[in-house]
Amino acid sequence: MGNDGAGRNHLQLHNNQVFDLSIDVLPQGGSKCYDDDGRLKRSGTVWTASAHIITAVIGSGVLSLAWATAQLGWVAGPIVMLMFSFVTYYTSTLLAACYRSGDPVHGKRNYTYMDAVRSNLGGFKVKICGWVQYLNLFGVAIGYTIASSISMMAIKRSNCFHSSGGKNPCHMNSNPYMIAFGVVEIIFSQIPDFDQLWWLSILAAVMSFTYSTIGLGLGIAKVAETGKIRGSMTGISVGTVTQTQKIWRSFQALGDMAFAYSYSLILIEIQDTLRAPPAESKTMKKATLISVGVTTLFYMLCGCMGYAAFGDLSPGNLLTGFGFYNPFWLLDIANAAIVIHLVGAYQVYCQPLFAFVEKTAAEKFPDSEFISKDIKILIPGFRPYNLNLFRLVWRTVFVIITTLISMLLPFFNDIVGLLGALGFWPLTVYFPVEMYISQKKIPKWSTRWLCLQILSIACLIITIAAAAGSIAGVILDLKSFKPFSTAY
Repeated sequence: MGNDGAGRNHLQLHNNQVFDLSIDVLPQGGSKCYDDDGRLKRSGTVWTASAHIITAVIGSGVLSLAWATAQLGWVAGPIVMLMFSFVTYYTSTLLAACYRSGDPVHGKRNYTYMDAVRSNLGGFKVKICGWVQYLNLFGVAIGYTIASSISMMAIKRSNCFHSSGGKNPCHMNSNPYMIAFGVVEIIFSQIPDFDQLWWLSILAAVMSFTYSTIGLGLGIAKVAETGKIRGSMTGISVGTVTQTQKIWRSFQALGDMAFAYSYSLILIEIQDTLRAPPAESKTMKKATLISVGVTTLFYMLCGCMGYAAFGDLSPGNLLTGFGFYNPFWLLDIANAAIVIHLVGAYQVYCQPLFAFVEKTAAEKFPDSEFISKDIKILIPGFRPYNLNLFRLVWRTVFVIITTLISMLLPFFNDIVGLLGALGFWPLTVYFPVEMYISQKKIPKWSTRWLCLQILSIACLIITIAAAAGSIAGVILDLKSFKPFSTAY
């Protein structure tokens, strides 16, 4: 994902100077300037990898954790969250071991998640993996559009509430905000390559810490103000909701928590930025431990503090559902930070999908000028911009479709739960486990093989339950819903 554009130049260099490179590179597994695959030396460290993972993980998922904790209660909530963090950490170490095929130090590199599946499992599974991965990325784009419009409206509403002294209910329609987000994404999605997005990623990371910290601080302030910790051992009480609703909501909470941890989609791509020696898989294991640790601590704090502040009434989206509108400027900063973060995150997640479609199209129609021809546009004071018509049309159409679907289905919590459920088992558990078994040649029915399969089946059951809960939630939402006319 990351080194696409860069990779092409290196191969070119490699071809031009193939003799001296091949003599210089291959025996020692890398020269001063190039790695063993002929690409420029990678420079990533434990810290850059941890930063990438934290950017990818601490996203809008953190905002639904107080709600999820409220469904499960003080006992099950934190336990389930810890369980997800352990499973994510463990399967990530399995996945990190699959970055190189064969030998862990000198084996052939896999540049993307799909490459790893192709070289370890092959065949039909690659197709399934591709479909799941790209559908999930498509879904994330929809989820992010909904979340950003909710935050933009929250800013508008809190200001309206403030100016009317709380007398005006301030109802508003979400469509203009989704369209505005779509327009911004159309502009940003014209950035041709992932390696030109590093600044967007850093900005997004800073923003996600900003709004999560504000959410945490407001939760603590609310607890301090009321002087009591709300919530119960078993979660939301039957009476506030019916028995069946409680079951469905608990299942949906599992999906929300799974979504909050999902980043295995881009783990291999992050690992491909690491320098060696030490072996990339070793560095990646350290980075995974650090980042999953930091994330879990953060999630525990946000989820538990939000629940302590609101109890059974914990809102689905912590910052926009806030039961208080003061200090309203602080909430505005947090919501603005969410919008900026989501603009960046949308690109980080959609670029692999864009690249995949463009690569496939170029292979299918090699002679088409529409697909392959770049038009140079001179921008005074900047480098000339290469405008590619196919890229312009396809990426614009993609953003328009995700925006339209978001306007049709604007239910943040249920969509987040459903995405988490659908992506969790296949991408975080099933493929890493299967690839690890095939890579390490673990014999069938051995203790280790059985333990890995039990882990996989247990996670499949959780996924099915979470998906069912989210679908039930969407069906409930649809009963009281008119398309394109969602008002808050």
